[in-house]
Amino acid sequence: MRNPWFCLSLFILFFCLFSHNSLAAFTSVSANQTLTGDQTLVSEGGIFELGFFKPGNSSNYYIGIWYKRVSMQTIVWVANRDNPVSDKNTAILTISRANLVLLDGSSNEVWSTNMTSPSPTSASLVALLLDNGNLVLRDRSNDASNPLWQSFDHPTDTFLPGSKIKLDNKTKKPQYLTSWKNIENPATGLFSLELDPKGSTAYLLVRNKSEEHYWSSGAWNGHIFSSVPEMSLNYIYNFSFVSNENESYFTYSLYNSSILSRLVMDVSGQIRQLTWLENAQQWNLFWSQPRQQCDVYAFCGAFGACTESTIPFCNCLTGFEPKSPSDWNLGDNSGGCQRRTELQCKNSNPSNGNKDGFLAIANIVLPTHPQSVGSGNVGECESICLSNCSCTAYAFDSDGCSIWFDDLLNLKQLSPDDSSGQTLYLKLAALHDDKNRSGTISGVVVGVVVAMGVLLALLLFVRIRLRKRMRAALEGSLVAFGYGDLQNATKNFSEKLGGGGFGSVFKGTLGDSSVVAVKKLESISQGEKQFRKEMSTIGTVQHVNLVRLRGFCSEGAKRLLVYDYMSNGSLDLHLFQNKNLDWKTRYQIALGTARGLAYLHEKCRDCIIHCDVKPENILLDADFCPKVADFGLAKLVGRDFIRVITTVRGTKNYLAPEWISGVPITAKADVYSYGMMLFEFVSGRRNSEPCEDGQVTFFPTLAANIVAQGGNVLSLLDPSLEGNADTEEVTRMITIASWCVQDNETHRPTMGQVVYILDGILNVNIPPIPRSLQVFVDN
Repeated sequence: MRNPWFCLSLFILFFCLFSHNSLAAFTSVSANQTLTGDQTLVSEGGIFELGFFKPGNSSNYYIGIWYKRVSMQTIVWVANRDNPVSDKNTAILTISRANLVLLDGSSNEVWSTNMTSPSPTSASLVALLLDNGNLVLRDRSNDASNPLWQSFDHPTDTFLPGSKIKLDNKTKKPQYLTSWKNIENPATGLFSLELDPKGSTAYLLVRNKSEEHYWSSGAWNGHIFSSVPEMSLNYIYNFSFVSNENESYFTYSLYNSSILSRLVMDVSGQIRQLTWLENAQQWNLFWSQPRQQCDVYAFCGAFGACTESTIPFCNCLTGFEPKSPSDWNLGDNSGGCQRRTELQCKNSNPSNGNKDGFLAIANIVLPTHPQSVGSGNVGECESICLSNCSCTAYAFDSDGCSIWFDDLLNLKQLSPDDSSGQTLYLKLAALHDDKNRSGTISGVVVGVVVAMGVLLALLLFVRIRLRKRMRAALEGSLVAFGYGDLQNATKNFSEKLGGGGFGSVFKGTLGDSSVVAVKKLESISQGEKQFRKEMSTIGTVQHVNLVRLRGFCSEGAKRLLVYDYMSNGSLDLHLFQNKNLDWKTRYQIALGTARGLAYLHEKCRDCIIHCDVKPENILLDADFCPKVADFGLAKLVGRDFIRVITTVRGTKNYLAPEWISGVPITAKADVYSYGMMLFEFVSGRRNSEPCEDGQVTFFPTLAANIVAQGGNVLSLLDPSLEGNADTEEVTRMITIASWCVQDNETHRPTMGQVVYILDGILNVNIPPIPRSLQVFVDN
């Protein structure tokens, strides 16, 4: 009898060999090979991978390409997007009949490269995945540099560096970048990006069902598309636009090939440029267009209204419900809404005596494609709509009567403080209209009774509760306020001072008559215990150039911060709008800001990186003493902080390159932002804004060059100063600003060194012009 251990070892050996084969990663697929199950095709440098994938909770499988080294699977191309297979273990990808084909378990052709022109035999074909994410089919017996077929010519929703979205100038046939249907279905979606088929150099976003162009990139000006100002930050990307008699196309590459970046036609209807942040292990949104979700045409579908200030953005109009709730849950609102109760329509004398009616919807952007009808008054307008079964709504204004037939598209519900909307009269079924009215009346009566009872009970102890909570303290000096306290102090948050990515700020007055600024935080990821711990830490950070935190509120999901009120507001108002800062004041504000940041970086027990240094976060007291605000918020918001600061309008202009490249963020990122702000102290305008003569000049580049060449620095001054400035101080400020914005963070000074330089204690040499600024010179 054979040794049983020998038999077991032999079995394990065969099992390992079989498992290795089933999980093999190929570098190519030839006619005698098949790719199935968990087998994948990997690019030579291990950047991209091709294989079967299943999106989300879907039961379908697709052949797709994704980043191999990115922790979250990110699909950049799908072969069979509209024809999934049910079993990856029986489906195969192989070369057959001189094409790369995908066959299901019954050997039916699901997808093919579909080459019909004379091509080599299957035996000489080979499929390769390149390190740029391009899947190519080549003839091994011929020129390997010219693929017979490539996935870059058949994009799905992602535009990778090196690829192109083109227009055939002979046939006028455009190439599309088309969104997924929803986040779990890569099928052809509702939105597409295309180059204008009429021949302009602009790209258009299109809603496929209606063929409505709802956004344009603007014309190519030789460097960027005019409606995408973010492209001016091109120290990361190298953009180019090519047009000849055969084709026109836009393409881009990366100066640093190690950066992972992609441009996506998103299911939201927005085009988005993203970069991978290795330290945060997430994709960072660099820019998106249109900026407002509700600017995407008919994003909420028929009878759906888009509201920019709410999440989710889409809601069905009164009397309607989603056609497909499951699609809505996946972010696909294209199906729109349907009536809960059908209209009486032509039955003008129903047995129940009810007739169809109208519901007034105030402050709304009216639907597209109205039909104007001659009508003298609103009553006649209503009668016209009521008598026509196909009429779904009407509006009446100074221009007369407008009515809509069938579906209502592109509705936008405006916020209460936006009075630019109009009133739409929506036709509703009689039964629903009556129920709605009775339900409303009952709700009001019950609400009033309950409210009065609660109010009488609360009045007995509300004053005691206020006094107790106003005295509650943390760490001796930091007050723990109740939400009701701050609601009263701010008069129900009625006087808004400003807002940004972290929330809105309101003016308030405490019981001791002291004036405060109350910030309502958003996107806070921490629980109450951790939040209070961070408050205790931030509360101990005190410096003459830092805004003092007086207290906080943590009730349920509500998180608020209470600061000293700064009567002169933020620096940007005085620097860019009021123009009331003389040179001496500007210099002292710059020096004070540097001292505040140096304290955060070097004097605190743990280094506090601000991460969002910009004029809006430099507040000025009654004596124009600068106070750095919003420090410590990066840790409160957590990983979502990256998304917040990179999507707030204006913040990108101050971000250090490492925010985009994905390397770890240090205090030197604050130094870079501070340097960008110093340039604005000199010019009195945003770095991204054109000069008063209308010329588009990136000021930091201009200033760095003039200092490097020993030019007249006073020519760079804000015209409102009329040349009244210390030449040595102006030179010093521009010089240190140029050092602060060096691409290599190790070449930037610390904030402590910046203080010494501005104080005149340290001297510095003329810095080299950073690559990120030199790019603008080259252009």
